[in-house]
Amino acid sequence: MSGTITGEVEIRFTDSGHTICRFRLTDVPRQWNSATQQWQDGTPILYVCTAWGDLARNVTESLIDGSSVLIRGRITGIKDDAIWLSVDDLGLSLRERIAYTEAGLPGPGSAAPVNPPATPQPAEQQTARAATRKPGSPPGWWDDRRTSGWDAPNASTATSAAPLHVGA
Repeated sequence: MSGTITGEVEIRFTDSGHTICRFRLTDVPRQWNSATQQWQDGTPILYVCTAWGDLARNVTESLIDGSSVLIRGRITGIKDDAIWLSVDDLGLSLRERIAYTEAGLPGPGSAAPVNPPATPQPAEQQTARAATRKPGSPPGWWDDRRTSGWDAPNASTATSAAPLHVGA
């Protein structure tokens, strides 16, 4: 399931030293209304989630109110108009934001403004790519696709499937 953390993540420790965290999650399903031709919010589904051990510590350190997450777990009960879950695994939803891992934190250059480079002529492009390509870097067609918005397949990548479009 997926949803948004609502409220603070609470952490506790058992007498034997086990870590437990509890947090609330809200999922608002969206439904298509064919009469108005618009998406509408459905009835919110409320969850009370519990995680244990390392997962509990990581959740407590990583999540705040408003974080969108994906959860895999088991229903342990239904009470107080909420579904109670024991969380087995949890990840951030990348639908609306970017997440970085410790190993993949952005460098200082990521805060610099992005200015598109001047568009060189095709022969200059190939020469420039060949001169600057490092071993193990993507082939030239990758740059073409990446900068063209993925909407113009060329002969080397054409398939019978429709092209991939990025954006709304």
